[in-house]
Amino acid sequence: MRKRKKPTLILPKLPESAKYSTEYGAMLHGQAETVLRKKEMDTIRGRVQLIFTSPPFPLNTKKKYGNLQGGQYLTWLAGFGPLFREMLAPNGSIVIEVGNSWEPGLPVMSTLALRSLLYFQEQNQLNLCQEIICQNPARLPSPAQWVTIERIRLKDSYTRLWWLSPSPRPKANNKKVLKPYSPAMKRLLKTGKFNAGRRPSEHVISEKAFAKDHGGAISPSVLSISNTKTNDPYQKYCRDHRIEIHPARMPTALPEFFIKYLTDPGDIVLDPFAGSNTTGATADRLGRYWVSVEPNTHYIR
Repeated sequence: MRKRKKPTLILPKLPESAKYSTEYGAMLHGQAETVLRKKEMDTIRGRVQLIFTSPPFPLNTKKKYGNLQGGQYLTWLAGFGPLFREMLAPNGSIVIEVGNSWEPGLPVMSTLALRSLLYFQEQNQLNLCQEIICQNPARLPSPAQWVTIERIRLKDSYTRLWWLSPSPRPKANNKKVLKPYSPAMKRLLKTGKFNAGRRPSEHVISEKAFAKDHGGAISPSVLSISNTKTNDPYQKYCRDHRIEIHPARMPTALPEFFIKYLTDPGDIVLDPFAGSNTTGATADRLGRYWVSVEPNTHYIR
């Protein structure tokens, strides 16, 4: 196994905010809108390759980790645009995950999440590079009233991720996130036999286009990632040390996909709404520098 190159970047070391650090990164304590403005952040300002984050969702039910509602949420999220743009490298990316919400007491979805993303993008003159859907096939049926009791809606099993950038051509390479070939494609590569010709879509597919082994298939814009682990190292550590477990952790595979796709080893990844710091832990494991910000000391601990 190759040894990772020793980092040379000077990460921000804030005496009042740095709660823990590794060779590759630092967890900072405080509100993101305050921490990102600090002078100590100048060491990475304009050099962040990826801001990957999942801010508190605009849910109609208040959660322990804090969440705004209605118009307050819309303007709050958009207000981070100038701060994020300052932190980004010229070809850097922002990936924001926002879940769905429902109108109070009604079997009707709220459009607030989508309007918030649109407002964030428009107010900050960002390019929407692509929308990605993350589906959790094992998610429990919800909202319970409409799905399991009255049986009038389908279970809500996905979240929306918007990949944004000041540049229309940010750093990205889909060869780094290839999927394994299907059995049919493996047979095709082995036999060389392919049903070439015109498809119903009127695209003409040549045998030559599919004859080369590229090491895997191109990933689709719908990611299927289960989030059902109940005894991972994070939860075991929290239980052993009687620490409050973050109630809305993302699966490790989600930041891993985008960190591989949009950054190279040695690049900087920032998560301004870190929670349990899945983003930082994943970036560290993949040899990327990272800085995370979280106001809740229980989750930092």
